[in-house]
Amino acid sequence: MGEREKSEELHEKRPWGSFTILDESEYFKVKRLEVLPGKRLSYQRHQKRSEHWFVVQGTAKVTLNGSEILVRTGEAVDIATGTAHRVENPHSSEMLVFIETQTGSYFGEDDIERLDDDFGRVG
Repeated sequence: MGEREKSEELHEKRPWGSFTILDESEYFKVKRLEVLPGKRLSYQRHQKRSEHWFVVQGTAKVTLNGSEILVRTGEAVDIATGTAHRVENPHSSEMLVFIETQTGSYFGEDDIERLDDDFGRVG
């Protein structure tokens, strides 16, 4: 597989923005996420992984079990396994970019339990 084909497989566009897988193994996965202005990801939880988010550009409005906090550039937040969570870009013009490190026993997309979703993907 050529380098160009590989990089295209690691980058996915979503209704809220996009993500790129930077590195992964059986023990972890690291992603770069870009959230478009005014968009947010699903309110969700995972049973087999925890996440660490480090904001590198913009401000993230993070919801953890119903409580909201702001996480600014250079700050981080930890999401424990089983915690309901969501990230939102509250700005009207600036892109939100953060690095997500997942650790646990499984990193597949089918470990996402969506509790609420702006794009009709609940379940």
